[in-house]
Amino acid sequence: MRVEALKLTPVNPTSIGQAVSPVEGSTKNFGEFLTEALGEVNNLQQNAAAASYNLAAGKLQDISQVTIAAEKATIAMQLTMQVRNKVVDAYQEVMRMSV
Repeated sequence: MRVEALKLTPVNPTSIGQAVSPVEGSTKNFGEFLTEALGEVNNLQQNAAAASYNLAAGKLQDISQVTIAAEKATIAMQLTMQVRNKVVDAYQEVMRMSV
């Protein structure tokens, strides 16, 4: 049994009624995308820690800035963990398949 590669046909913009411009920077592979996303999560974690230290040092008077930074970091980390869990589940499912 031979498996053929998937061939994606582009959507005709005239059928939708809108002009579609090509996406620039779409040459990133999955590893680069993942590295960039993890870097953003790390930056959010560092910003939250810096905001907490600045609040403790008295440099920040508005606690809402610290709360917002901490919640952004928490949500980003939860999303990252859920994506990781889904990838691990997909990998395990593929490994259970019989060839």
